[in-house]
Amino acid sequence: MSIGWIIIIIATLGWHIGLYGMFKKAGIEGWKAFIPFYNTWCMVEKMELKKFWFFLQFIPIAGQFITIWICIKFVEHFGRFNVLHHAATVFLPFIYFPYLGFSKNERYAGKKVVDNYKKSGAREWVDAAAFAIVAATLIRTFVFEAYTIPTPSMEKTLLVNDFLFVSKFSYGPRIPNTPLAMPFVHHTLPFTKMKSYSESIYIPYTRWFASPVKRNDVVVFNFPVNDTLINDEERYGSQKTYYTAVREMGRENVWNNYGNIIITRPVDKRENFIKRAVAIGGDVVHVKEGVLSVNGQPESYFPQSQRRYILKVPPNTYVDEESLAAIGIHVRPPQIEPVESIGNNQYVVFITEKEKKNLNLPAGYSYTSYINGPESMIFPYYNAASNWSFDNFGPLMVPKKGSTIQLTPDNLIRYQRCIEVYEGNKFANTGGKIYINDVETTTYTFKLNYYFMMGDNRHNSLDSRCWGFVPEDHVVGKASLIWFSWEGGPRWKRLFQSIK
Repeated sequence: MSIGWIIIIIATLGWHIGLYGMFKKAGIEGWKAFIPFYNTWCMVEKMELKKFWFFLQFIPIAGQFITIWICIKFVEHFGRFNVLHHAATVFLPFIYFPYLGFSKNERYAGKKVVDNYKKSGAREWVDAAAFAIVAATLIRTFVFEAYTIPTPSMEKTLLVNDFLFVSKFSYGPRIPNTPLAMPFVHHTLPFTKMKSYSESIYIPYTRWFASPVKRNDVVVFNFPVNDTLINDEERYGSQKTYYTAVREMGRENVWNNYGNIIITRPVDKRENFIKRAVAIGGDVVHVKEGVLSVNGQPESYFPQSQRRYILKVPPNTYVDEESLAAIGIHVRPPQIEPVESIGNNQYVVFITEKEKKNLNLPAGYSYTSYINGPESMIFPYYNAASNWSFDNFGPLMVPKKGSTIQLTPDNLIRYQRCIEVYEGNKFANTGGKIYINDVETTTYTFKLNYYFMMGDNRHNSLDSRCWGFVPEDHVVGKASLIWFSWEGGPRWKRLFQSIK
């Protein structure tokens, strides 16, 4: 177990044990302190706050601020109002809460002492809000962050509008490259196209308590090819990258048409993506007829991972959501999982690995794998003759820190971006000779670990098959828990599910 996780466990236990003692003193049953969110509901009720304060905790990002503010108010009901007590609540609750909960010198004073405290309401709000904002910013930066699934690329492991907690401590908290930034926003100020950060101070890649990504972890990371982008989310942005546009239209045409909205972003301000790390540094990735192999060993698909299949049905058979559900294929909304007719009584449908094992196909029904043909716009962008596609890809070695490669023409196509862009070297190919940082060489040793990311929705995922490797300095954290889920209403069965 990493030092980071040990610190988190100790801090979490201290916080809850302390809250247990505080609840007992406040006349609340102690066990309630250990149930997430129910404990803050009990605090809101005891303090006679408006109930909407509890529900505001479920707002992504801002909800962290509300939770901290509720804790500060609860401490005030112990008669502790000054700046030092607020600071201890924010920064050292795992020490301060046990003190309040178990010290014979501390007691629960209640609402009356708060009402009699001679400090203006405005001053009280400002003090509490200032500490809560600082604390929420630190938690979001170094401990965990709320993240919402925006696309179906991880279906059905993760669904659109799943709300996740992403652990920053799993791989070690990463120091922001751009520390001068507005809190609670990523790269753009709300309702504007203005940057939310300044690059006047830039901190090189630094990670505390570093721990490597493990194979098959579900990882949130900064989109590597988002360093340069056409700042038009409706047509380009992260959906169609600047580099894809250049390959399709030519660099000159792209700059002539979009030069006024082409921008660059530092690593920590690139879009957040979420995928599964199917391969780590040193692994060899190979996809053949849709089957992923790592180091020559076929990888088992996760039960909720899904692919497209061609479903053949008897003539004059009506196919819709209900008829598919009857045979064990559960279709999500059409905009996420369209059922496409391709003629000859055949339909393209999405089926998970779990569903495949439980299909109840009537007579005349059958299915086969849907295999994509060769694609020219797939990493590492050889050409259409390479025969690489989403379902026939590689073999491709994932770079590992300390490993050395020969700088052959084939390797340059695969790894030049890692050498030049991600690892910051001056690169030149002159007269068939390779110069790195003005020194002629025939080999290169990688400075960083890299990862190969794929979506569990294997036929509907913009992943490493499209744009290549993820460097370790782009890793944000590990997706650990679904804390809320919504689709026309709460998806109750998904609440507080761990992510596997």
